[in-house]
Amino acid sequence: MSTKTISVSRPREPGPIAVDLLVHTTGSVQRRAIAKAITLLESTRADHRAQADDLLTALLPHTGKSFRLGISGVPGVGKSTFIEALGLYLIERGHRVAVLTIDPSSTVSGGSILGDKTRMEKLSMHERAYIRPSPSSGTLGGVAEKTREAMLVCEAAGYDIVMVETVGVGQSETAVANMTDMFVLLQLPNAGDDLQAIKKGVMELADLVVINKADIDAIAAQRAQLQITSAMQLLGLFGSHDEATWHPKALQLSALNGQGIDTFWAAVTEFKTLQTANGKLAMRRQQQSLAWMWERIDTGLKQAFRQHPAVQKMLPQLTQSVLEGRVAASTAARNLLLAHMNQAQ
Repeated sequence: MSTKTISVSRPREPGPIAVDLLVHTTGSVQRRAIAKAITLLESTRADHRAQADDLLTALLPHTGKSFRLGISGVPGVGKSTFIEALGLYLIERGHRVAVLTIDPSSTVSGGSILGDKTRMEKLSMHERAYIRPSPSSGTLGGVAEKTREAMLVCEAAGYDIVMVETVGVGQSETAVANMTDMFVLLQLPNAGDDLQAIKKGVMELADLVVINKADIDAIAAQRAQLQITSAMQLLGLFGSHDEATWHPKALQLSALNGQGIDTFWAAVTEFKTLQTANGKLAMRRQQQSLAWMWERIDTGLKQAFRQHPAVQKMLPQLTQSVLEGRVAASTAARNLLLAHMNQAQ
C-alpha cells in the first residue's frame, strides 16, 4: 500500500504524518499519527498552517461518518463522569469513541488545566477510545477552529462517536453547539437560581438537557426536570426549535451509578434518526462548514492586518497614544485601517 505523507521538516515539530497509517490502522501506531496530526493542526506557524490545509484535504474523503455530540454544563455537574460512563457504554456496543475537551489555559505555560485524561481514567486506557485535551489559549475562536479540525482527524481515524466537552457554561457553548450534530446540556438537580439564570441563553441551544446526579436528591431532580420541560415548551412557542421534527426534552440520570445512560442514548438515537430522515442533520453540517470558512477568513484577515508593514509602523505610537488618553481608541483603529487599505490599493 502506498502511503501519502504530509512532511514537516524541522526537528522537535510534529514530524511526517502518514495519512494511510492514520486512516487504515488501529492501536498505538494510529494514536501516534492522530497526535502528530492534531499537533500540526494546532500550530500557528504559517508554514504549518499550509501543511495542515493539505492534510485536511487528504483526510476529507474519510470524514463525515461519525456522530458529533457536544456536551456542556456548569463546573461540578459531572461532565467527565458522564462522558466516561457514556463512552464505556458505547464501546461495549461496538463503537469507537473520541473525546475532545476544551480546557481553560494556564496564563504561565498556556497548557491545559483540568486534566481530563486523569479524570476519565478507565475510558482513556481503553484501546477503542481516544481523549485529547486542548487548551483554550485565551481565545474561544481559536479553540473552535482547532477543535473542528481535530474532530475531522478523529473521524478519518474511524471513531464513529466524537464528543466535544466544554469547560462550563459561557460563550464557548455557542461555538461547540455550532460544530456538533447534537448539543447536550448537563444540569444539577438543585441548581435553583442558577438554572433560572441560564434558561434563556444556553437552554435555547440545547437539543437535550440531562439532570445528572439524580440519585442525590430524587425530589429535586424531578422538580428540575419539570422546570426545564416547562421552559422548553415556552421557548418552543417562540420557534426556537422545529416542532415538526425533534422535540427537545429533559432526562434524569446518575452517571456515577450508570443509571439512565441507556435512556439517554435512546434519545440521542431518536434525534439522529429524525434529523437524518428530514435532512436537517445534513443542512446543519453544511451551515457549520460555511461558518467555519468565514471564521478562518476572519482569523486570516486579522493576522494579515497585524503583519502589514504600514500597520506595524504606526501601531506602537498609536498604542501609546491610546494608553495615555491622547487619542481615542476608535480614532486609532480607523487610522490603522485606513493605512492598511491605502497600502493595499
